[in-house]
Amino acid sequence: MSLLQPAVKRKGKYQNPIPTPVGGFHLIWKLLPLYLNNREETVPRKPLGPFVTDVSRYAEPPQSGLRVTWFGHSAFLLEIDGARILVDPVWEPRASPSRLFGPKRFFAPTMELDQMPRLDAVLVSHDHYDHFGATTLKQLSELSCTRQAVWVTSRGVDQRLKKLGIPEERIRGLNWTESAEVELKGVGGTVRFTSWPTRHFSGRSLRDRFSTLWGSFVIEGARHRVYYGADSGYWDGYGEIGARYDGFDLTMLEIGAFHPLWSSIHLGPENAVRAYEQLGGAGRAGLFFPIHWGLFNLALHGWRRPIEEVLALAEQRKLPLWFPTPGEPTELTGTELRSMWWK
Repeated sequence: MSLLQPAVKRKGKYQNPIPTPVGGFHLIWKLLPLYLNNREETVPRKPLGPFVTDVSRYAEPPQSGLRVTWFGHSAFLLEIDGARILVDPVWEPRASPSRLFGPKRFFAPTMELDQMPRLDAVLVSHDHYDHFGATTLKQLSELSCTRQAVWVTSRGVDQRLKKLGIPEERIRGLNWTESAEVELKGVGGTVRFTSWPTRHFSGRSLRDRFSTLWGSFVIEGARHRVYYGADSGYWDGYGEIGARYDGFDLTMLEIGAFHPLWSSIHLGPENAVRAYEQLGGAGRAGLFFPIHWGLFNLALHGWRRPIEEVLALAEQRKLPLWFPTPGEPTELTGTELRSMWWK
């Protein structure tokens, strides 16, 4: 039986595709001494940036048909075959319910929200604070750039978007294995989003965990295909997802916020490489874009450690890495790119 099945609820809570332990409040007794004794540079000692997006670049479409502007962590603007898709935007100063405490940004947003070019879609993978910036999404919904945009998200998160004032008819809440096609105004054609399972969880407090769905997404234009892994622990479903498609041009997998205590819900560098290889490796999974690092302190490891470990693994296994400077619209040409901005 395939591992790739629609998500189901039990007692009002969405279930992971395979048994997945998710730590609760009791973990604090294990974590507290680790945090108190931690000597890693979890926050950059020297200020990063400033990184500035040259928004005039958006006046011309990418010649290759594929361009990415990475804003740090998991937020990016994807330009694919005439479509512009903003993914998991968080412009807030903290990935937190409070402006006073919680993980603070390492660098400022590379552009103002009102500089965003016209969008065909906004994709929100799940409702955690480092992926679902409520203030950001509310502001975006009131700007002209989203006037005709479709909001694609996971089942249940559509209701959160609706509460922000986004019209229900422009929201597509997907269960795993479901797809939505978005018509491209002006240029013609469509872009297709398909939700696939991940091992993670949801919720914006301890009381609403698992009330909404989470997931990864395949984004398909007329000529290009991208896999956005969002947040997940490793599982054998990656091999099945890869087998469903005739390859990807870009595979985006999380490498940060990892620790053995929560390895079932986050990949980390080694499992990200493993997932990439299961998705097809260099021959089928295209270029490997490590994400979910470099912007927020969400774990005990040094802030540079995720990318340093991925680089070492890439050298050992001959992996084609692709990661640009934050905020820089960067075209994919099929060749590797290793911006060492973090050094």
